[in-house]
Amino acid sequence: MLNRSERTKAEIIGMCCKGRIKAKDAAQRLQLSVRQVENLKKKHREGISLLHGNCGRNSAKALSAETKQQILEAYGEVRGLGAVNFTHFHEIVQGRGIAVSYTAMRNVLVGAGNASPKKHRKKKGVHPARERRQKFGELLQTDATPFDWFGTGETFALHGFIDDARGVVTGLHMSKNECVDGYHEAFRQTLTDYGTPEGIYADGLSIFFSQKKNEELTLEEELNGTFERKTQFGEICNELGIKLIHARSSQAKGRVERLWETLQSRLPIEFASRGIKTVEAANTFLKDEYRAIFNNRFGVNETATSCFVPLPKNVLLNRLLAYKITRKLDCGGCFSLHKVRFQVEGNLSNCKVTILISNRLGVVAEHNDILRNVKPMTFQNENIASTDSVDAILSRFVFRYCLKNEHAA
Repeated sequence: MLNRSERTKAEIIGMCCKGRIKAKDAAQRLQLSVRQVENLKKKHREGISLLHGNCGRNSAKALSAETKQQILEAYGEVRGLGAVNFTHFHEIVQGRGIAVSYTAMRNVLVGAGNASPKKHRKKKGVHPARERRQKFGELLQTDATPFDWFGTGETFALHGFIDDARGVVTGLHMSKNECVDGYHEAFRQTLTDYGTPEGIYADGLSIFFSQKKNEELTLEEELNGTFERKTQFGEICNELGIKLIHARSSQAKGRVERLWETLQSRLPIEFASRGIKTVEAANTFLKDEYRAIFNNRFGVNETATSCFVPLPKNVLLNRLLAYKITRKLDCGGCFSLHKVRFQVEGNLSNCKVTILISNRLGVVAEHNDILRNVKPMTFQNENIASTDSVDAILSRFVFRYCLKNEHAA
């Protein structure tokens, strides 16, 4: 059946054959040359169809019915794991050895009544874009996002660091809450794999910036050269020579905010396809595999000069990335912490020790670069019963300082 354009061509060539219009006028109306019109007139007189020889034929580049079926079956399988956008699905299809362009794949899916869950929305307003930093490691943006990563209805917080110049994720770690330990573990990956950056851009969370800026410094702090209160993370950055910068809005750290949008779309599918259902398995995958997958896909500016500084060999990360509290031991080698009395193993007394608390170390005391175990002796806090095990008591302190939700009231 002729379409409108083909019917118009047939009518004009017919009129031209009857002498009602000239070949020159017909050529102009059909946007053809006079020679082409003469050839069409000859075909018309001989009763030959004026349709192009390829009309009605499938393109040599058209997808086969088998390929289309493979695409639809794969989409049904992946959709069973969760909502997947078309761009991510195209990468999955290519990983399975199905050679198809994005446009062809999309046409197959849309033709079957599917729609991508990730649609581009119209921008509400124009915001001036901030140019990327020039050097790799010049500025890292950090943040965390709670999300139902495993599709169970339970949320977990994913902590991350992303480079501003290259868009490379340098650290990812998942915890139950947005907490000190989550940021420390993501930072550990950064320091181990890349080195020390020049600066870190973070929001006003109490992990990064003190909420007691208006309080006067103690005499001891002033004598030690302290000019402003720093958090434990701020002290770590100060020790490593890293500038910690306060981001005043979400838009200011847009790089890491867009990272969460991407990961919330992709990671649930990646976890489900690999059977990952626990935080421990997720962290192993994020650290050992997914960072490289993400960076290969989204990293830019590979030629950017790196200004990361290798971590000094004398820096021990387990000690650096631990919550630190200074206490003075009494004559019995004991100290108190939140109404619980602890004793330090060994023959120490009447000296200062640093209490290190982390999810890796637990609760230990450091004196002259030697780590010593501690054990609870007496209990004055009604929330801690004397029948509790030592591990249970120490775990409470680890949670209090390192694992609690920093957004909780």
